[in-house]
Amino acid sequence: MGRKWNNIKEKKAAKDQSTSRIYAKFGREIYVAAKQGEPDPESNGALKVVLERAKTYSVPKHIIDRAIEKAKGGGEENYDELRYEGFGPSGSMIIVDALTNNVNRTAAEVRATFGKNGGNMGVSGSVAYMFDTTAVFALENKSADDVLELLIESDVDARDVFEEGDTTIIYAEPDQFNAVQEALKAQGISEFNVAELTMLPQTEVELQGEDLQKFERLIELLEDLEDVQQVYHNVDL
Repeated sequence: MGRKWNNIKEKKAAKDQSTSRIYAKFGREIYVAAKQGEPDPESNGALKVVLERAKTYSVPKHIIDRAIEKAKGGGEENYDELRYEGFGPSGSMIIVDALTNNVNRTAAEVRATFGKNGGNMGVSGSVAYMFDTTAVFALENKSADDVLELLIESDVDARDVFEEGDTTIIYAEPDQFNAVQEALKAQGISEFNVAELTMLPQTEVELQGEDLQKFERLIELLEDLEDVQQVYHNVDL
């Protein structure tokens, strides 16, 4: 499955860092995760996952600390977690996850972005059934065979372990995120190019020409929306 994790992350990180939006998005996500459970990643699995992903995007420590302290102090901001599903050019499939304090505003913005850029919103469940929630890790300087052996010895199940260029990719069930992470860290592997829970498409499609240009523009505009945290799709870029 040609997700090309490094290229996707580097492209998005470069764009986000130029606007500093990534920090605001992570601050909000960390705050919500910390407020919904204990503000300690060792006892709050959701917070631990968010913090690990923030680390791969080089989110400054003061952004993380501020969000956690805000949650500890019983911040009064409340956010709804929303998921929108829709279609882009040539029937491409898109999932948009958002955190918002104004559901009507976010729904209107997402719908308008789809509608003005060659896409359309679908009903709940119209797209998500074609994706699998997956724990993904990407690391360097270890072969897929070595990583697989390490995980087996640690009695950790992985859905798939393979190489993309110089990078080894691990796919696992979402409830295995912490187990995979701890098994790797026990062997001295603590730096990851990617460490996150994501939505992987069961099949990918290829777009070309104008359809590809429209699709990339649609994804860019969706990611630019203030309330949008993640955008997933099934296009092989």
